Amino acid sequence: MTLAALLFDMDGTLIDSMPLHERSWALWHAETGLPYDEAGFFAATAGRTNLEILRDLFPAQGEEALQAMAARKEALYREIAERELTLIAGAREVIAQGRARGLKIAICTAAPPENIAIAFARFGLGALVDTVTSPADGLRGKPHPDIFLEAARRIGVAPAQCLVFEDAPLGIEAARNGGMAAVVLTTTLPAQAFAGYDNVLQSIADFTDYTLPPSLG
Repeated sequence: MTLAALLFDMDGTLIDSMPLHERSWALWHAETGLPYDEAGFFAATAGRTNLEILRDLFPAQGEEALQAMAARKEALYREIAERELTLIAGAREVIAQGRARGLKIAICTAAPPENIAIAFARFGLGALVDTVTSPADGLRGKPHPDIFLEAARRIGVAPAQCLVFEDAPLGIEAARNGGMAAVVLTTTLPAQAFAGYDNVLQSIADFTDYTLPPSLG
């Protein structure tokens, strides 16, 4: 199958934001007085939207209260990200590889628009990609494939010709649900966390010295 497009998750895949999200969730839990199991929390929630996470934590709360909680958590993240956010090693170079081969490039993220704006402002990502999809477009979060499928639709590429880059099991599951092959970034979880996903081509620590495959399958 011809490789025609690269679909990148953003947090933990293109930008080294997951440690900052961990710190902001820890601060948020401390503010709310909730116990915090860091490892278990991230294994269960990476790739999901804040509202999806908070609905599970507070099933009796109304939507307005949940949105306020989500906004507070993201405000804590942005306070840190504006000072400390960095790119994953080799991220800009792998995008350049794709461009040199004439591939379409998309970012498919659960991040809210304000967080996307910080990453784009710091690293100029908007000029490097063809489209960006997120729940702000009215799409369901991962493991639903909506974000990836909408990106493929916008850039005019069949799902089977897309290669997804992800750091979260829910993201890999979303890619599989959309009929897409994937490469795992072990920036957040070890490779073992992705065992059983038959759409994973390989696992990499970051993009340093990474070469895009000539084709898919």
